[in-house]
Amino acid sequence: MTHFGILCPAAIGHLNPMCALGRELLRRNHHVTLFGIPDIQSKVMNSGLNWWTIGAAEFPAGTLEQKYKQLGEMSGLAGLKFTVRWLQQETAMLFHEAPEAVKVAGVEALLVDQVTLGGGTIAQKLDLPFITVCNALLIDREPGVPPYFTNWSYSQAWWAHLRNKMGNSFLNRIGQPIWDAIGQQRQQWNLPPYHGREDAGSQLAQICQLPAEFDFPRVNLPLCFHYTGPLQEPSGKEPVSFKSISFPFERLTGKPLIYASLGTLQNRKWEIFQSIASACLGLDVQLVISLGNPNSLESGSNLPGAPIVVPYAPHQQLIDRASLIITHAGMNTVLGALSSGVPIVAIPITNEQPGIAARLARTGAGKVVPLAQLSEIRLRAAIKQVLTEDSYGQNASRLKQAITSSGGVSRAAAIVEQAISTGKPVLT
Repeated sequence: MTHFGILCPAAIGHLNPMCALGRELLRRNHHVTLFGIPDIQSKVMNSGLNWWTIGAAEFPAGTLEQKYKQLGEMSGLAGLKFTVRWLQQETAMLFHEAPEAVKVAGVEALLVDQVTLGGGTIAQKLDLPFITVCNALLIDREPGVPPYFTNWSYSQAWWAHLRNKMGNSFLNRIGQPIWDAIGQQRQQWNLPPYHGREDAGSQLAQICQLPAEFDFPRVNLPLCFHYTGPLQEPSGKEPVSFKSISFPFERLTGKPLIYASLGTLQNRKWEIFQSIASACLGLDVQLVISLGNPNSLESGSNLPGAPIVVPYAPHQQLIDRASLIITHAGMNTVLGALSSGVPIVAIPITNEQPGIAARLARTGAGKVVPLAQLSEIRLRAAIKQVLTEDSYGQNASRLKQAITSSGGVSRAAAIVEQAISTGKPVLT
């Protein structure tokens, strides 16, 4: 029996898969404690994991909603830079508070989100083993793979390698303040310097919740890297959510259901919801829109076609009933749809969403409408194409089978247990 600690960003898209893994470890009789800021305490407590507050001074109650509001109004490069600054602030807080908290809590091993870039340094400071968990799109760089923040297609041509190199150089520049802070902290703690950014990952095991079939082909991944498929509860319910999520299922008519969600971060762009409602107008479908914000006061009464609009929805239950998902290409929505074999129309907004959408297009399980090209006409054409052409549903079903065979949260927990119990890398 091991006491695991979890370090990950406060965003729901990171918390849900990480807590699903934590709950699986609980079922295997381990202890699991998540260290986080005050705003997520009630959500994590609902998951059944132990809780330990850190960052109350830097991130007092109400901070998260403010940051969500700011990021929700951004797109493209502005959103990416905002996220990097947020991670930089979080890294400083973790270096200041996490080592003592983890030590006092009696944690014996850490599960570290891949974008919690200082997590490995904290583990080494405490002489604890740690596992890297990729809850979003993996950020490993290699010449043949486009940077995660781009919508670039995969190609092995020389010009594509040059393009990727330039994109990664740009990404390295905007993220450099975080790595400078990590380097300084390692020096203060008398830890050896990183020779490359890949050194920040675990040498025991790295777990990614993609199925391998969804990612671009890779050749430089560590030998201890594992594509396990989605880290989801066996029940399909989200472990980090809100105490009561009501939905008027009685209002569903039996027509083909289109479920639209822009997640919990990029959900403040009302013009996108307007475009979605307008595009569905006149189609023989029923549209359900989740605003992704339980505090939203919007009724959706001004949207064309009178769709069902709710502040927050029982996500996977609606995905399972849907014929089509319209999404910002957030990782958990895409994986939830593909886990159920449901095709997708993606409208990526910022951060890793363009990269996820590029992978979706390559698999043929959906269509992508870039935000800069979003219009009622273009979106309606994409919706009709995905609904009427069999190939999209067939490719979504193919990925459903790939996800099923990947092992999911059970396999991920087994890898974690093996790595920690043996102290040796778990090789692919």
